Amino acid sequence: MSASSPATSPSTPGGTQAATRNGFSRWVQRVTSGSTWTVYALLIVVFVAILVMNPSFGEPMSLMAFLKKAAPLIVLAIGQYFVIVSGEFDLSVGSLVGAQVVIAAKLIDGEDSMTWPVIGLMVLFGLAVGLVNGLIVTLLKVPSFITTLGMMLVLYGAIRLWTGGAPTGSLTDGFRQWGRGGLPDTPGQFQLPYAVLITVVLGVIAVVIMRRPFGRTLVATGDNDVAAAFSGASVWWVRTRAFLFSGFMATVAGILIGGYAGVTAQVGEGLEFMAITAVVLGGVVLGGGRGSVVAAMAGALTLEALFTLFNQLSLPSTIRPAVQGVIIIAAVAYAAMPRRSKAAPTTPAGVPEPTVPKEPQPAAP
Repeated sequence: MSASSPATSPSTPGGTQAATRNGFSRWVQRVTSGSTWTVYALLIVVFVAILVMNPSFGEPMSLMAFLKKAAPLIVLAIGQYFVIVSGEFDLSVGSLVGAQVVIAAKLIDGEDSMTWPVIGLMVLFGLAVGLVNGLIVTLLKVPSFITTLGMMLVLYGAIRLWTGGAPTGSLTDGFRQWGRGGLPDTPGQFQLPYAVLITVVLGVIAVVIMRRPFGRTLVATGDNDVAAAFSGASVWWVRTRAFLFSGFMATVAGILIGGYAGVTAQVGEGLEFMAITAVVLGGVVLGGGRGSVVAAMAGALTLEALFTLFNQLSLPSTIRPAVQGVIIIAAVAYAAMPRRSKAAPTTPAGVPEPTVPKEPQPAAP
């Protein structure tokens, strides 16, 4: 006769309910572990505050306009996440965005036939910048902070030298539609912006990548690159691919920003720090090894919502850098706080049991 109780058998209603409760408890524990849950709570609080001050913000057209504006920052946060979770930084994305918009305007110069060839050239240029950053960091062993800071200055100076200090040319409607258009293409009616669709697609791709072996290796590299190398991972190529992803995402963000805001001398300025702020706000640890790409995207959305709230409160835009600095310091300080560890299990004789290495777990999406 079986010794199992009907109440605990998975095939009984009671056992099914218990399994459901246990699964829900594990899901809640995973979501609220570390500092990831705080970004979702903050996002809800900020959205409620905006709706209280401006109820029309919740209308579909207003909400889509907000998401369209936030899309470039979310895309940048995805790229920055890949680099930061691997244990590195990319400070060149802001200048890369600005360079891409200026290059597009100068080369297209209002010619519709040049739109797609220039977009292809922009993608290649973004990947080239990411590849150079990655190879300098991984093969020449130059710290990523110094490498990408130097690349930021190189791009900033080169573009201004090329354009004489002022952007020239113009973008076509075919180029700008990706940043300001949507479905259906009917002015004055509700439409789903192309920028939002692109962001969702890139977000899904990023989640799938982080669930693949590359994603797990990327997190392991950021956690302990020496151990990852001893386990057979090609650390230099993993991190180089992270910089390639960052360069590609910066290119996409440049296309969206160029379509939304057009060509200005300040395009892309400060976006690298906003992307880093969004990622750390999402609970991704500076130094690598821990963090969720979905939470990083939520961090970017929260940051954009926070700035929208500041506009509702008529606060000056000069407060933004201070808020970003506070967020970065607070996030790093929280991540550095010692975690309470559980006591080691003991045998009946009172001797601690030897620890058994756990199997590697899939990376959080």
